[in-house]
Amino acid sequence: MPFVSSALRQSAHAFVVALPLMGLAATAHAQADGLPGTDEPVARGLAIAQETDNRDKGWGDAEADMEMVLTNAHGDTSTRELRSYSLERTDPEEGDWSLIVFNKPRDVDGTALLTHAKILEPDDQWLYLPAVKRVKRISSVNKSGPFVGSEFAFEDFSSSEVGKYSYKWLRDEPCGDLTCHVVERKPLYEHSGYTRQVVWTDTTDYQPRKIDYYDRKDALLKTLTFSDYRLYEDKFWRAHDLYMVNHNNKKATRLTWKNYKFHEGLTEADFSTAALKRAR
Repeated sequence: MPFVSSALRQSAHAFVVALPLMGLAATAHAQADGLPGTDEPVARGLAIAQETDNRDKGWGDAEADMEMVLTNAHGDTSTRELRSYSLERTDPEEGDWSLIVFNKPRDVDGTALLTHAKILEPDDQWLYLPAVKRVKRISSVNKSGPFVGSEFAFEDFSSSEVGKYSYKWLRDEPCGDLTCHVVERKPLYEHSGYTRQVVWTDTTDYQPRKIDYYDRKDALLKTLTFSDYRLYEDKFWRAHDLYMVNHNNKKATRLTWKNYKFHEGLTEADFSTAALKRAR
């Protein structure tokens, strides 16, 4: 999906004349979409994040199959097959839990990543390595490292809880056939590999469409695009195609999802470190 940026340049005279009209437009827009006005960028950015979160409550637990395609700088590809499990947490002090298990190829079969997301405290993450039959805890200072050779970092697999970030609305602009809110969010948790992220969220269903990730030097590092959204149970939107491009090393990783199932009866016991070793 192409994302179109827009910039309007006006003379000083035109800007002064337009100020009263701009104020009226901002107020009308706030009334139309239920968000704080454009003159309150921090409150507006937070409200957009909260609306996205509110529209994805009540799914309970979920399972899905996933294909991961790694592409190197020369265009060569390798494919991995995974299974994903998720558990919704209702405690406001905790984030959702997730478990990702590799099935193919054989050299990574059984490798599993378990994540217990937090808000401002470091996420709890464990990696099971079947070759050595060992569960390894991922240190909070290493969350920015690549996940099993992909362009996704460990922290990218944690749920994006609202309280993890500060927010600032930047603008609304076209994003393909849609219109998107463009919001800058900055991690409030320690040891993030990113200084900030810029998120494009559509104004219709409040789903993320693109995220730009900026590294610790505040340079654009990666871009993640979301596409092929499908609606489940008339309520829950899920993107079936996630494409991450690394602008530094020119590598990319595509995640393709299928066979989503909700309310399968998963419990906390399915997301324990003991469950890692038997996960398939």
